[in-house]
Amino acid sequence: MHLPGRLKATTLGDLLGALHRERSTGTLELREVSGRVHRVYLANGLVTAAELDRASASLGEILRRQEDVDEDMLRRSLLRALASRRLHGEVLVRDFHLASSVIGRALRRQIMLRLHVLEELGDAQIAFRVTLRPPRGALVDQPLAANEFLVGRARLRDRGAEPKRDVYRTASTSTSTRHSCDPSRARACRALGIAFEADSVEVKHAYRRLARAYHPDLHPRATHAERATMCSRFAEVTAAYRALVA
Repeated sequence: MHLPGRLKATTLGDLLGALHRERSTGTLELREVSGRVHRVYLANGLVTAAELDRASASLGEILRRQEDVDEDMLRRSLLRALASRRLHGEVLVRDFHLASSVIGRALRRQIMLRLHVLEELGDAQIAFRVTLRPPRGALVDQPLAANEFLVGRARLRDRGAEPKRDVYRTASTSTSTRHSCDPSRARACRALGIAFEADSVEVKHAYRRLARAYHPDLHPRATHAERATMCSRFAEVTAAYRALVA
């Protein structure tokens, strides 16, 4: 199957539609000019996972907003997942007895939100790879159905078959230059889970959110292992914050 080389010549909806019709198994890779690489994983033409090379809603955030799950439970379960190197959803189901159906809905919602972000990309280099393994937690047994990830998705024909204007290239090229010139900022942004271009307000918001989640004094019931994980993560985000506001 032949795919266009650039996203500006097509749409995410058309790409996913073509892969679905061919019942393709593999990874759709979108590489921005800035160097960010995003991936959509498919099995027999159905989406099983999506990964963004930028900050996106976490499972905990989706559960809190969409399912009204207790925030304290989410913090404690995330710490336990980090300490035990297990998936957050797995810990919530096995250790905190949250219904697997709730986790399933949240994971599907997370994939849909990530696809929406990818749909807004102005341009990216397209590749399809069959050798990349899906990430841990991919919905291999219950992938998104075609109507979940295709219905309502923009198609090239809806724009009169006109390619996208390349309004993204100039900005992203500049971003790429800044990335190569300031690797310390790139590392700090990754630690805080924010975009390289984030302003001071976004930096402070991200730091405060992470400080509430990882400051050991805010979690008196944490185990020794959980507190060790918190201290390490809190030190990391604090160093990143200071590097960005200095």
